[in-house]
Amino acid sequence: MARKSSRSLWTDKLSGVASTPTGAKSPRARKTAVTPAGRGCRAIILGIDPSLRGTGLAVIDARSEPMRLLASVTLKLGPKLEPYECMGRIADAVEKLVREHTVTHASIEETIYVQNFRTAQAMGASRGAALSVLARLGVKVGEYAPTRIKLAVAGHGGASKEQVGRMIRTVLRLGDALALDESDAAAAALCHAFTARG
Repeated sequence: MARKSSRSLWTDKLSGVASTPTGAKSPRARKTAVTPAGRGCRAIILGIDPSLRGTGLAVIDARSEPMRLLASVTLKLGPKLEPYECMGRIADAVEKLVREHTVTHASIEETIYVQNFRTAQAMGASRGAALSVLARLGVKVGEYAPTRIKLAVAGHGGASKEQVGRMIRTVLRLGDALALDESDAAAAALCHAFTARG
């Protein structure tokens, strides 16, 4: 009997497809995603894809199956706004979503290594704007490397944004694909839903 790779099994598990030994009848795809035993977070989760000029935000309800997208938005903040004004808009948007949807958990991309200092500075500023609000409102936060988010959602850490977007659309049963920044934010939320401890 041929064995599936752990990557294939994990992808099947996240997309709700039961793995089948070679030669056996393939069961129908399950209608719900499966959370690995002993892990996962059943809560209303805000996912954040931080960027000073284009932060993506997405709220999912992971308390029951199937998980549902409650809201998503991309903050398009043009060059006329000063960086501190962008940080204020990001903080306002995060607070609005937390209060409107009674968010109890949040998930955000960790700062990644970049060669451009200005890019790192902008990412740090956007993360700080969001995290300060979450801390003030008492929201529990999980921070994940981009590769870990992709692994949890798409089955491999090198997945493209488009691959992540397609998996988000499947897992959340969306009629249309989300904008890329919103899709990345939803992926961060799903990563927390699938893999957070406790």
